[in-house]
Amino acid sequence: MIDFHSFEQKLEANLDWHGARIKFLARFLVALITTRTVNLAQIACVFAGDAQPASNYERCRRFLKDFALPYGELARFIVAVLGIKTGWTLALDRTNWKLGQAELNFLVLAIVHQGTAYPVVWFLLDKAGNSNTDERILLLELFLGLFEKEQIATLVADREFVGKAWLAWLTKEELPFQMRVKESFQVTYRGRTGALREWFRHATPARPLVLSRPCQMWGAAYYLSGCRLPSGEYLLLVSPTYAPNALTNYAERWGIETLFAALKTRGFHFEDTHVTHEDRLQKLFALLALAFAWCHQVGLWLKAQQPLKKKRHGRLPQSHFRRGLDCLRRLFTQGTHRDPLFWQQVLHLLPDT
Repeated sequence: MIDFHSFEQKLEANLDWHGARIKFLARFLVALITTRTVNLAQIACVFAGDAQPASNYERCRRFLKDFALPYGELARFIVAVLGIKTGWTLALDRTNWKLGQAELNFLVLAIVHQGTAYPVVWFLLDKAGNSNTDERILLLELFLGLFEKEQIATLVADREFVGKAWLAWLTKEELPFQMRVKESFQVTYRGRTGALREWFRHATPARPLVLSRPCQMWGAAYYLSGCRLPSGEYLLLVSPTYAPNALTNYAERWGIETLFAALKTRGFHFEDTHVTHEDRLQKLFALLALAFAWCHQVGLWLKAQQPLKKKRHGRLPQSHFRRGLDCLRRLFTQGTHRDPLFWQQVLHLLPDT
């Protein structure tokens, strides 16, 4: 049997929740990792305890329906699991899918770490398609209400997250960023006006161009850098200050795509949920975020114990997240590592405060 008492103590050290909620969270996380699905019917079948699956299902449903989940407290817990206190690269993106006629569209801000990203703040958009400036500002304001601006090294985002008002707000708030922009955007540089691509035709990924002076774009001064990719497409970035490492920073944006894959088809199959209610979906995302963070930390710990050999294509046979997920699943089901010392070691990866 899993030592749920020690797990609950670890959760209580980080979350000021009622004891019954802590007990539920511990059992839900174990069931979620075991089943690799957010389908509540399947989770209910492996829920620890003597209750019947129907009772467990109702317990899950009541938690999502009735509990006023303190998202800020959980965000701080996830960042504590990450264990990095400053120098954060934030990635902004969204993940979406359809459930019947319902459009499920999450806007997410995450901290990039070790090739993936830890989700910190998010909310469900009430529409399909891209977010607007007000929604992005709200997400950043939620983040800045929990953490200090000085902890941020930069914010990265793809081409859909640009706009005059949005970039102006980021600049006014003195938030560093590297945003990808379209090659057709009109700028003025050294007295000449034209499409962005005109200055980057001969820049390559090996020798990117970083313009030494600011350009005028949307009536404001920004610094630009980028290159032309072998496909002929352009990778062009806008920053509020001179940023010689902009392309290196922007490359970390892929971490949030890795996160979304882990939450969905390569991990917990979030798209299999039958939940469509906005508040309940956001709570479910919160539970996934915490489970993901723990699994990834277990994977990093296993890497330190026994690094995996890269394959010929240069990639690992398993991601750190997947290795940690599989390790915990074996622990919870097969007893492969079910000795007290091993359990305490993986539990120790969660912070004490």
